[in-house]
Amino acid sequence: MATLLFTHPICLAHDPGPFHPERPERLQAVLAALEAEEFRGLSRHEAPRAERAQIERVHAPAYVDAVFASVPERGQVHLDPDTAVSSASGEAALRAAGAVCAAVDAVAAGEAKNAFCAVRPPGHHAEASRAIGFCLFNNVAVGAEHARAVHGLARVAVIDFDVHHGNGTQHSFERDPGLFYASSHQSPFYPGTGSEGERGVDNVVNVELAPGVGSEAFRNAYETRILPALAAFAPELVIISAGFDAHVRDPLAQLRVETDDFEWVTKAVLDAAGVSAEGRCVASLEGGYDLDALAECVTVHVRALVER
Repeated sequence: MATLLFTHPICLAHDPGPFHPERPERLQAVLAALEAEEFRGLSRHEAPRAERAQIERVHAPAYVDAVFASVPERGQVHLDPDTAVSSASGEAALRAAGAVCAAVDAVAAGEAKNAFCAVRPPGHHAEASRAIGFCLFNNVAVGAEHARAVHGLARVAVIDFDVHHGNGTQHSFERDPGLFYASSHQSPFYPGTGSEGERGVDNVVNVELAPGVGSEAFRNAYETRILPALAAFAPELVIISAGFDAHVRDPLAQLRVETDDFEWVTKAVLDAAGVSAEGRCVASLEGGYDLDALAECVTVHVRALVER
């Protein structure tokens, strides 16, 4: 079975404004990297629109209305100091969430072994009624709830190696024992959540990494904390919040994670998915703001998916 790639041209048209770090060039760099000869075997699909019912399993209907009502005909409208929408943003957000749902459908049905969603805007900061941190809808949380509601998967895990804590995903998961969330992230750092004492109903694992630490601390977080907890949860599906801004060259953070660490962690998570989830894994793009580093990291990440 092939690895699937879901994306959509409208995700390039989402424009938070000049000098914004979450710029269209990020996705251009990702897609250019995936045009390499080694990825000719990727099964490429246009991301469908998410249905409102899918989004509203995570987000309050009034919030969904407010997001779409804020979309301007031209220019940008800010939903918070860091999060802006342009004329294409509503459609891009629907396609980003829809990509994860479609990837879940394919993987759950056994039509693919795994999938990568090359989409924007990212999602892991978005809470039930709050746009924050460049995020409108929480793509991975929407996908997790879709897996449970449509495919009857009782235990779904999200592993988040973005350098920022995914406050929105934790917010959605922390009271539900059928969902598991684990995050390695720089701390203290934006958004100020993700302390190791935040454990939900014993279904949340946060590993705080001090600014300046690198590969050894990053891998240790997974070997000693996150992977054992993931194995104990025994997920039936694993979703990866694939942010690459912990990279040593990223301009927004101060961790010193190397490109090959992202290959290592991807393989480790896939190994865990192979034990309890029949290998079912879906990854969705989150952060990563140095274009060259982002392209390198996506290359090794998707290579690991393809080679599984």
